[in-house]
Amino acid sequence: MSYYDYKESQRLNAEDPPFYALIMAALRKADSFNADRIRIAFPETYKEFMERYNAPGGRLEGDLST
Repeated sequence: MSYYDYKESQRLNAEDPPFYALIMAALRKADSFNADRIRIAFPETYKEFMERYNAPGGRLEGDLST
């Protein structure tokens, strides 16, 4: 981690994104080692992310149509 990473974390926090959006964004940026660590820590989030990643437009059955 670097000072830049820390400052970026402050900027992101100021935007107030939802927690699970940050986890999913981390999965998008992660190398295979770190993606596996996230998968172990957040198995349900990882599962949903992968389902949405492979679904057309990221929509799953039961999502609202807005």
